[in-house]
Amino acid sequence: MFDKLFGRGKRTEQQPAIAFGRYSDNNKTPEKVARWGEADRLFREKKYAESIDAFFDYLRDDNAGNVTLQRQGEEFHFSIYQGSKIVRGSGNAAHLQAEVSLAKMPQPSVPVMRRLLEQNFSLYYSRYSLDGERLCMRFDTELETANPNKLYYALKELATRADKQDDLLVKDFYTLEALDTEHLADIPEAEKETKYVFLQKWINETLQYIKTLDAEKLSGGISYLLLALAFRIDYLICPEGSLQADLEKIPILYFTKDERPAAEKNTAMIEAFGKLLVKPREEFYTSLFRNKSSFAIAVPQTQQTITDAISSANKNTTWYNDNNYPLIAQQISEYGISYCQYSYSLPRPMTELFRLQMQVNYTDYFRALGFTETFFDETKNRFHTEKIFNVISQVQQTWKRKYPGLDFNTQNLKFDNLVNFNISFTGELQVLNFETK
Repeated sequence: MFDKLFGRGKRTEQQPAIAFGRYSDNNKTPEKVARWGEADRLFREKKYAESIDAFFDYLRDDNAGNVTLQRQGEEFHFSIYQGSKIVRGSGNAAHLQAEVSLAKMPQPSVPVMRRLLEQNFSLYYSRYSLDGERLCMRFDTELETANPNKLYYALKELATRADKQDDLLVKDFYTLEALDTEHLADIPEAEKETKYVFLQKWINETLQYIKTLDAEKLSGGISYLLLALAFRIDYLICPEGSLQADLEKIPILYFTKDERPAAEKNTAMIEAFGKLLVKPREEFYTSLFRNKSSFAIAVPQTQQTITDAISSANKNTTWYNDNNYPLIAQQISEYGISYCQYSYSLPRPMTELFRLQMQVNYTDYFRALGFTETFFDETKNRFHTEKIFNVISQVQQTWKRKYPGLDFNTQNLKFDNLVNFNISFTGELQVLNFETK
């Protein structure tokens, strides 16, 4: 599908196989959605084995190979990939159990056990456990109560919590050792270096520009710059582990409801970005790897919620554009959709179109990663409109069967500069029809 979207089928050279952004499971084909309905129906008919098979087929992304299920009569075994962790489980006609390894604890540690005990209270389905020297998480259930909804949310809790906690535990407690990470695929050194260079570049450029602005009078615009930067790094660089956790703290500094003025929150975010800048290159490298996922961290939202976020951001570009702050205006427009990409599990066509927008805006980054398909010549301020139209058309054609009302009006796009392109492009994103067939 991506070969079609980005022109690979028409060229002899292959584009880099690099994924961007967080995993979204809001991408199921009509056939996969139908399997969920079958799993629910079969469960109600007490055909538990058939319901389990349909459920795991729904969960499986056939292109990613993120879920496996092997059955021998009434007994079955399964594995579910989620970032740096693998959930492994088994079952029979009466029972299902699943577990995931977190870390190795050679010596007993009271601080570690205290943290896990406290976190147990926030779990609904699973629990932390100690098996010899192995810290793990576990979930089990009788099959007659394992309806698809319960299975989905229990396995999601198990997988997503473990994926986040394993790196943090090893980072925070030096006595712990990483465990069960052999499945992770390393990425080329050149790609790591490119991502490190651009992380430094984007942060330095943003912080230097902010120094030229009035911290009080332009506090709103500065907030947009910093938040858009955080969402850009999350999407384009895709940090994992402790670096992802550090990055996630930055938007929280702003969105936490308290009495602090925006300028004070901006200062806190600037300090947090400064800490990212001084992280050793080697530590940064350890947070970059290839993985598979089965569950989205974020949840889907209504199209109206997405529309409101994009529309509000675009309205706020007007003053900055009219008062000769084009960079702020550009980043505000990017913020609207990047906030949605970061916070929600978006429909796949929306994510694919967002990627196109990012390729237009950050040509130098994609070129440095080895992408030869370019959509904007920054030296001449010239858009390759035909290529942009082709990608939009391919997205619509690919997803028309699931979203028959999906219609991106390319006639409304503006190509005089990046600011107006972003505003017009996201303006079309906010009115897309994602009603399913």
